Formats: sequence, structure tokens, C-alpha cells
Amino acid sequence: MREPNAIDFWRGLALVTIFVNHIPGNTFERYTYSQYGISDAAELFVFLAGWSIGIATRGRDGYPEPRLKTVLRLLSRTIEVYRAQITTMALALGMIAGTALALDNPLLLEWHNAGGFFADPIQTMVGFVLLTHQLGFFNILPLYVVLLGIAPVFVLLARANSIAALALSFGLYGASLVFAWNLPSWPGEGDWFFDPLCWQLLLVLGFVAEDWNRRSPWLRTWSVRLVPLGIAIVATGIVLAVLEIRPDPLLVPEPRLLFTFDKTYLTPARLIHFVGMLLAFQTLYAVLAPRLGPVTGYLAGLGRNSLAVFSIGSLLSLAAQLVRFWTGGGVFVDVSVVGSGVIALGFTAWFVEWRSRKPRPSSPPA
Repeated sequence: MREPNAIDFWRGLALVTIFVNHIPGNTFERYTYSQYGISDAAELFVFLAGWSIGIATRGRDGYPEPRLKTVLRLLSRTIEVYRAQITTMALALGMIAGTALALDNPLLLEWHNAGGFFADPIQTMVGFVLLTHQLGFFNILPLYVVLLGIAPVFVLLARANSIAALALSFGLYGASLVFAWNLPSWPGEGDWFFDPLCWQLLLVLGFVAEDWNRRSPWLRTWSVRLVPLGIAIVATGIVLAVLEIRPDPLLVPEPRLLFTFDKTYLTPARLIHFVGMLLAFQTLYAVLAPRLGPVTGYLAGLGRNSLAVFSIGSLLSLAAQLVRFWTGGGVFVDVSVVGSGVIALGFTAWFVEWRSRKPRPSSPPA
């Protein structure tokens, strides 16, 4: 088990934030940083995934591991995330159906786009397996599956020429914004909530930034000098969020996605705000970690076990939504469901690490 570090710490914070924000209307949602800016925890989660790929695909000697090993590593992780998505979706459907039966309320079967499954299970089951039919609040892992699936292309290209990898990534991002490219949903209408053709940019930025940060003292020096710029961007985001200033998609010029705050397409305003967040808070971990005590270890533990924690968090947030629907909500209910959920996330991280440390029984002699 690795010691707490900045990457795991911030990833853990993102996981807690996503859990809270996936319980719409709860008391604590207003205190998450996503309420005070243009970007939110999703951007941080994907960027840190790219950064982690950079660390994972580099050997202990500091040099990149063999290409085939990198491809197999990313393929293995893709399968692992895909398995987690299918499992959590199946459990979520069971929770929704069970609650509908318990409360004798068939309207719950429509919860978060689940109605298609219960109305037309044959086509929708195929859509679930293909990741083209997604439940609301269960659409980050499908994005992650696609990003990991295409990651070898960018990772191997970046090893040869990181500028070329960035150019390809930005080119795909720009074309997707101009022409509104996205993956289609099926069997329902519409597109994916997170457009992988745009969000791949954050993964690539994370991977390249990790490499440059490790090899270039000049870049580290300049990133620190740009902290005031990051603070200015964050302050601007706070003003825009608090005053609810957003461009009207019907009034901006074409191509409209270049000028809106659209989350699906990771529009430039969200990307700029996220980069500002990185610049503003890049040195904060060193200040916070010694002062937060057990909180640092807790968040780092979540970050070390992000897939398991995210999967359980998704189910816990759905359970919290159903409990709030059943009880009518309120501060006491919110404290109960959010508090128990935060404890459960910590237990999940502990349990995963306990299993990995637990010695396996030796085989009996033949």
C-alpha cells in the first residue's frame, strides 16, 4: 500500500464530491466546489486518470515500459472498468425495481432512464452491454471505458512525440466541438452524456503533463509562477457561478459549442476553468496534508482504490436518492444518508486493501 500522495488525495476528494453531487438537492451539495465554478469533479477525475496512466506505464527506472506491456495493461484496465459498469448497472436496476415494488409505485421504474429496460428489455439489454444505453448518474464509467480503450494510441504516440499526441488530441477535440460529434445512444434517442471525443483531451493532457512535470524543472517553475493566473480564473468562475451568469446557447454565434458551458462536450470555458483550478491549487496539498491528519489518509485511501470506491459510491448515491424520495428528504435524512455514505466509501477502500493484504491459505499437500 503506497503512502498518501497528492494524486490519491485529490482523486479521493473528487470521489467524495461526485458522491455528494449525485444526490441532487441534498443539503451538502451546495458546499461542494462544483457549485462555485464552471468545471467540476468529473474533469479532475479524468485528468488524474491520465496522470496515473503516465505513472503506471513507466518502469521503476523512470523509462517507459515495453509497448506491448503498456497496451496489455491498458486493455486489462479497460476490461476491469467495463466489468464494474455492467455490475453496477445491474445492481442499480435491481434497486430501482425493488423500490418500485416496495413502495408500490410503478413510476419509479422510469427513474434515471431505466424505463427503457423494463419496457423493452431485449433491445435495452443489448444497449447496456454495448454501453449505448446508460442510466443517469451511471455514465462516467462508460466514458472511462472508451478513453482507456483509445489510450494506447495516444500513449504510444506521446512516447515518440508528445507534441504530435497533443495535436491529434486537440484536433479531435476541436472537430468534435465544431461539428458536434458524439457517440449515439441506443435504443433510445440522443447522444452520450459525456462525449468521449472531447473528454479524451483531458486524459491526454494528464498523461503528457505527468511526463513533462517529471522531466522539466523549467515547466514546474513556470507552473508555480502562474498560480496568480489560476487564482484569477478561479475567482472569475466563482463570480459566474454565484451570479448564475451563463451564455444563452441560442444567442451565441456558430459554432455554438465554442462559447457555451456545456458539460457533455467539455467546452473551452470548462477546460480553461479546470486548468485555472490546477494552477491555483497545485501547491495546496503540501500545505493541507500535514494539517488534516486522518482526513488526508482517508481521502488518499479512496484515491488508491478509485474504481471500487466510485462503483460503490454510485450505488450509495442511488440508494440515497431513493431514501430521500421515500422520506421526503430534510436535513436529518441528508445527514444520515451522506454521513453513512462517506463512512461506507472509507470502508470500501479499507476492505479492498485488506483483501489484498490478507494471506491466501496454502494448498494442502498432495
